[in-house]
Amino acid sequence: MFSSRRAYLQSLSRSALVLPLENVLTLAGPAPLPAFFRRDAPAHQAAPSAPANPLGVSFLNVAREAGLNAKTIFGGEHKNKYLLETTGCGVAFYDYDNDGWLDIFLVNGSRLEGFPPGQAPTNRLFKNNRDATFTDVTVKAGLVHSGWGQGVCVGDYDNDGFDDLFVTYFGKNVLYHNNGDGTFTDVSAKAGVAGNGKRWNTGCAFVDYDRDGRLDLFVANYIDLDLATAPVPESGPCLYKGVMVACGPPGLPGGKNILYHNNGDGTFTDVSEPSGILKTNGTFGLGVLTADLDNDGWPDIYVANDSQASALYQNKKNGTFADIAIEAGCALSPDGKPQAGMGVSAADYDLDGNLDIVKTNFAGDTPSLYRNLGGANFEDATFPAGLGAHTQYLGWGCGFFDMDNDGWPDILICNGHVYPEVEQLKTEAGYPQQKLLYKNLRNGRFADVSAQAGTGITVPVASRGCAFGDFDNDGDLDVVVNTVN
Repeated sequence: MFSSRRAYLQSLSRSALVLPLENVLTLAGPAPLPAFFRRDAPAHQAAPSAPANPLGVSFLNVAREAGLNAKTIFGGEHKNKYLLETTGCGVAFYDYDNDGWLDIFLVNGSRLEGFPPGQAPTNRLFKNNRDATFTDVTVKAGLVHSGWGQGVCVGDYDNDGFDDLFVTYFGKNVLYHNNGDGTFTDVSAKAGVAGNGKRWNTGCAFVDYDRDGRLDLFVANYIDLDLATAPVPESGPCLYKGVMVACGPPGLPGGKNILYHNNGDGTFTDVSEPSGILKTNGTFGLGVLTADLDNDGWPDIYVANDSQASALYQNKKNGTFADIAIEAGCALSPDGKPQAGMGVSAADYDLDGNLDIVKTNFAGDTPSLYRNLGGANFEDATFPAGLGAHTQYLGWGCGFFDMDNDGWPDILICNGHVYPEVEQLKTEAGYPQQKLLYKNLRNGRFADVSAQAGTGITVPVASRGCAFGDFDNDGDLDVVVNTVN
């Protein structure tokens, strides 16, 4: 039997489910562009007419002025038939030309209805002009590619000094080799990482899991989806608060994650089975995080799973992994229920020497804040830390980042619903949603400062992926958010 997420989650618990928020960068206007937020000057440096800002920092959407003029198209204009049309795309800050200035790569999507010849959306590479503006160099760089884009990750897989680019798709993935002259070459087939074209690949990460000095590649997978047989809203029917919506992921077969080992000659070998990656307590993978979560010097892998237990693959230091998320305390809600995980980020928010995890979840649930007690033993600190107050948002991209340069990681959560049909419901926050910004109070708690942080945070948009970086080299972190149309 197929169902929507909400029907599935309500079947797990009687308790109210709280929705997490995510931070996003967006543009105002009837058709939002990728959002780009710059951290503005403290209040005492602002124009005399500006209102006082006790927070000391504010975020402004400067995407349009910066030249980020490409729309991200994903799914139907007014409603979606399949879950494929709801996820949206990632984004990366990325100094592709090694000039010391962060450039931006935006993943784009598609529509089932297709597009007129020459009008299909494509991924975009924007070169930083070093004056707070960007130039679209996609064509020159050789990065024009259309399809159901999902995630993106960056890493120098061949150790030539230039970071390469990997983009995931519903379909075949693409590995771009950075030629070092401003151009890229698609080496996916030669490298052995394109896949069979039948998988729904999502989050990804370059990681040297065996510490041989070469970056390997992890790719999360969502649903084993065949559009020819996939359920449609009427087939369940699949309902969200009485409104028919796209079906899944409950009732659909989960996808299998992939681990590629770098052979050192420009090719990769799929080691998913011998590495133990396929042995996991949950599927429907979305966000991916790689970090040394047990302080043993070896990178581990965390996957935010949708509607099932999330996964923490502990590195066994011998080429294999074991999913320890349930026993480690970072797989489920505080009452032991699966959550619909989306985005994920890690940082030592309490400065105790252990990396903690923040994860966004679907509407009707809180975000998850897992405090690392050491040795990859976690406690759910969501409510004690002050992140459990909001229930009206649906979180996607998120990140720990030090917004005020005080040495303590703050949290940004980007939000946006997956069902355009929620606009029919007066009880919902809507399809476009505001972001949430939490300031670290340095005592294990966070304060929601969203309302004081500027229009870059408060203006609602349909956010998906986000990235953090100092694009103007002024010493503070800015945010770029990929929004869907």
